[in-house]
Amino acid sequence: MKLEINHAKCGYGSRTVINEISFDVETGDILCLLGPNGIGKTTLFKSILGFLKLQGGKILLDGENIQDWSRNRLAKAIGYVPQAYTPPFPFNVLDVVVMGRVAHLGMFNSPTQKDIAIAEEALETLNISFLKDRIYTEISGGERQMVLIARALTQHPRILVMDEPTANLDFGNQMRVLEQINHLSKKGLTVIMTSHFPNHAFICSTKVVILKKDGVYLKGSANEVMTEENLKDAYGIEMKITSIDNNRGEKINVCVPLIS
Repeated sequence: MKLEINHAKCGYGSRTVINEISFDVETGDILCLLGPNGIGKTTLFKSILGFLKLQGGKILLDGENIQDWSRNRLAKAIGYVPQAYTPPFPFNVLDVVVMGRVAHLGMFNSPTQKDIAIAEEALETLNISFLKDRIYTEISGGERQMVLIARALTQHPRILVMDEPTANLDFGNQMRVLEQINHLSKKGLTVIMTSHFPNHAFICSTKVVILKKDGVYLKGSANEVMTEENLKDAYGIEMKITSIDNNRGEKINVCVPLIS
């Protein structure tokens, strides 16, 4: 599945937040969206998910304008993983994951054994089946994030939109979530994610879009667009880009902030 953002103009009412942005992702891509707070990352996500109507331009899925799609059809194609989720009742983990099947259920229908099996399969895919009977609000932050990814996977989406999937996680859990994102992309899932950590784009992306002030944006591979100068322009601090060997002996770039 190919997602194309063509000269999209995104905003609220008459206020434009992002103007004339264009990029595309295809099967297996991981696109990391970078930029400072308030630059419009969430607004762009809401537009891709169909929550906000575009002020101009088009968003195409396999050549079709999503503006013509029903909410239900779009939900089957694009899954969403929020930063956090607090259910109104103490649901167990399996119940939370089954909620991802809503797009496939008819009005007032209850989940079937097939829906439950799909939810259990999603938990198994992420190696968290041991959590299924635990109360969602009583597990760790990293485990909750994995559960939200599992919930999105039960939609059987072709594209996964993730709003800061590593927010509020410790370093170990950040790396575990990124590892699962890499794993899912290798299985053919397209991922669009935001992050406040530029190094995540070096670790986990095939494409990067950096949103800067005044409507300026950069797109390309991490090594192409994540230069010291571009990151300084985006975040307002000095950066040093260096390279190290990973555990396979491959060179990987890392970003180090220079704080006096």
